Amino acid sequence: MPSKSYILGIESSCDDTAAAVICNGKILSNIVATQEIHTEFGGVVPELASRAHQQNILPVVHQALAKANIVKKDLSAIAFTKGPGLMGALLVGTSFAKSLAMGLDIPLISVNHMQAHILAHFIEEENKEKPKFPFIALTISGGHTQIVLVKDYFDMEIIGQTLDDAIGEAFDKSAKMLGLDYPGGPLLDEYAQKGNPHAFPFTKPKVGPMDFSFSGLKTAVLYFLERKEKENPNFIQENIADICASIQFTIVDYVMEKLKNAVKETGIKEIAIGGGVSANSGIRNAMLQAQDKHGWKVHIPKLEYCTDNAAMVAMVGQLKYEQGIFASNDIVANSRLKF
Repeated sequence: MPSKSYILGIESSCDDTAAAVICNGKILSNIVATQEIHTEFGGVVPELASRAHQQNILPVVHQALAKANIVKKDLSAIAFTKGPGLMGALLVGTSFAKSLAMGLDIPLISVNHMQAHILAHFIEEENKEKPKFPFIALTISGGHTQIVLVKDYFDMEIIGQTLDDAIGEAFDKSAKMLGLDYPGGPLLDEYAQKGNPHAFPFTKPKVGPMDFSFSGLKTAVLYFLERKEKENPNFIQENIADICASIQFTIVDYVMEKLKNAVKETGIKEIAIGGGVSANSGIRNAMLQAQDKHGWKVHIPKLEYCTDNAAMVAMVGQLKYEQGIFASNDIVANSRLKF
């Protein structure tokens, strides 16, 4: 195996077309093309997403190679997101990766999107400590909410997960009820930082000790807003910061309860978070507070590695390349890929 290996990572699971190049653990480029078209529809439109991926993937890959200061023939392998995600979107990345790997006669590496969010913590960064095995990973995004026991790079076990909706959906749907633009989660977070988190109490769903449920919370927010607007039609506008802060406090407190249960159950105090919602300021602050209060060793990713990106795919690609774990060219995308 060469002393220097250049791995191209390709990510196309939802509405971001991304490509990155990694060399021996160091990210040389990480390019993301975000699809703005979905904003006017208030959510991701799968058909439009796949068409936009077709338009974006070639220039994004070209830019990633150029920024890394390499050419195609320097590549050692191509890593791509096999799933989970939107089927049409995944097909674009999968087909491109297979074609490029075949054309260059280099190995093809398939990547589980959710595992990539966890393994992004192993990207080489200055002054950043990597998690030590075993550790607990909290993966939180628009489509997933999971507590994962990570025993090794590719030995992971889900020990808690949502029974219905994902945490990102709870944030986005609550934001939509408040009249905020899509994606609403980051906007709700912005307002929350200016409000009183204890202004309006919401009941937390009661399920298993490490499992989650967010559908009831969304309903509670809906009924609360309907009731308050009957009393005062301007209630939302007059209380937007306090409402957002109260919703965010409830969700974050709920998540931290589950994490504490996981720590108690496993005895593991090494915790890493990943996924789009790990960019939320409430989650990040709560994790840092838990580190001080409970003696946890907390690992929080850089913001660019929280949302969908190809750097994390390239990182998994390098780990699999080093272990000789390659995919055959007849591999297909899987929208419901499990761990």
